[in-house]
Amino acid sequence: MTHAYPSSSKLGLASMPWSIFNRPSIQLSSLKSYLDRESDITTEIFHPYLHAAAAIGGEQYHYLAGNSWAGEALYSPLLFPEQFNQAEKLFYTSCRDEPHLKKLSFTKTVHALDNSLEQWLDSMDFSTFRLFGFSICFNQLLSSLAAAARIKKRYPEIKIVIGGSGCVDKIGVSLLKNFSQIDYVINGEGERALLDLYTYLSQSDPAAALPGQILNRDTKHIPEKPCSGIADLNTLPLPDFAPYFQEMQQQFPSHPFIPVLPLEFSRGCWWNKCTFCNLNLQWHGYRLKNAATMLREVQQQSDRHGCLDFCFTDNALPPKETETFFQTLAAGQKDYDFFAEIRVITEPEPHALYRKGGLSTVQVGIEALSTSLLNRMDKGTSVIENIASMRQCAESGICLEGNIITEFPGSTAQEVEETLTNLDFVLPYAPLSSASFFLGHGSPVADNPGEYGISAVIQHANNKKMIPAAILQNLDMLIKDYRGDRTRQRKQWQAVKTKILQWQQFHISRDSKVPPLSYRDGGTFLLIRQERDKGRVLHHRLKGTSRKIYLHCRTIRDTKELLETFPGLKEKVLLNFLNDLLEKKLLFSENNRFLALAIKNQ
Repeated sequence: MTHAYPSSSKLGLASMPWSIFNRPSIQLSSLKSYLDRESDITTEIFHPYLHAAAAIGGEQYHYLAGNSWAGEALYSPLLFPEQFNQAEKLFYTSCRDEPHLKKLSFTKTVHALDNSLEQWLDSMDFSTFRLFGFSICFNQLLSSLAAAARIKKRYPEIKIVIGGSGCVDKIGVSLLKNFSQIDYVINGEGERALLDLYTYLSQSDPAAALPGQILNRDTKHIPEKPCSGIADLNTLPLPDFAPYFQEMQQQFPSHPFIPVLPLEFSRGCWWNKCTFCNLNLQWHGYRLKNAATMLREVQQQSDRHGCLDFCFTDNALPPKETETFFQTLAAGQKDYDFFAEIRVITEPEPHALYRKGGLSTVQVGIEALSTSLLNRMDKGTSVIENIASMRQCAESGICLEGNIITEFPGSTAQEVEETLTNLDFVLPYAPLSSASFFLGHGSPVADNPGEYGISAVIQHANNKKMIPAAILQNLDMLIKDYRGDRTRQRKQWQAVKTKILQWQQFHISRDSKVPPLSYRDGGTFLLIRQERDKGRVLHHRLKGTSRKIYLHCRTIRDTKELLETFPGLKEKVLLNFLNDLLEKKLLFSENNRFLALAIKNQ
């Protein structure tokens, strides 16, 4: 049935699974606020992922949202019924090591998601929308394409636009050419581009030019840079989370939950050099808000929605403004709780300040415990700096999350051996996870594969299970695969993966609330308690100058600085003492720099 095109139309925006269900979409909320302020467009935003979470259960949704291959596999049959069997195999393979998912039925879950999508579509009057958009990030592609296809079937006159990190440049062009339900792709930041597109569609002049940076099927040349964004983020209005809360109450009337509200301190990454990273493809340069703007936003959102829990969406918080932000909150009375991604910080003072201001959990870009591998990744850090950051988080009471990237192309046996050795020194700290390297579209490795020993870039085997070959061969996908030294890398990194699992198990099996490696200060002596993976707990005593040296090394120190601080010591005596601590795994050393590993027992 063909529906008449309305004379006065609205703009609709939706975020599909697998967006985190206890978190509003910062993308939709920011776009709505901007368009409400800058135009007379009636913009409505929707969160169908809440409907999906209600349909399959919040806990199951939570774990599926953290497993991108399993989540995408569930939506594959809704687009391509012929892929059901292959998608089912991918789903069970992806879930076999996850206790919360391995008993989940693929068929029943697909049906539940299908019904949830149909019910959402039935609840909507799409005839009032001139333009409808989907925000697509890492694991939202197939669910968004499925929803767009069904909208187009019901209302062929509606124009569909997609945007986000999952459909930039060549990816967006390939989606346009292979999926007729998509009319436009915004290649970059959405605020001004979306306003320009809606204005363009509202014109009666058929000869009007499509705004630059917006892609359609006639696009022949992809712009070299994404859409230029908002130059001053401080001028942006407060994101509008009210529609999310309304939908949350509708979908979870009996079991409401307290959401974690997303915050945007900056866009892009002030480092932006990591060779494996493709998180900044849609951003036009790095920009940040000042601390005063961020403080005001937190206060307003907290008061408006009765929330104290927040997460920063930044790739890395801006250091200077972040310090001011948490320093101000530390002096306040509210019990805020924050999650953030940060770069490695080696000094203890910032961590302590952040924790007092409410930062409880961080994801730090550790990535490797081999300095030569860190150099190849262009991380800008060394192993001792990574370990210092882990130490400072542990001592300040901040929960650290992070990964060790395994199977990085070109990794050497020496780098693997160095990683294995250094894992012994980080045993006392919160365990990281192993994350096998994946080749991301637009990353420096993907753009320069030959430099990393990659002989060919190919489609990922998992995408072959979800998308018909005739379509996939014409698609540029966000996650790719490659030929090179994959087999060798998998084999040589297996020992690291095993040791990381042992590290995790060590912390799971502990029944003591005392940190595994801690000290108590007696003023003139230190008592150090050391748990090991195997064997009895060890106790160490440092007296006098030994105590002072160890406490001084809570921050990374080199030999020269230590000799200047303790002028009565001969270098040989100092190094013998430090080497003894090194052998006992109480100290870490790299390139004549030293770091004490024990943390103060609070």
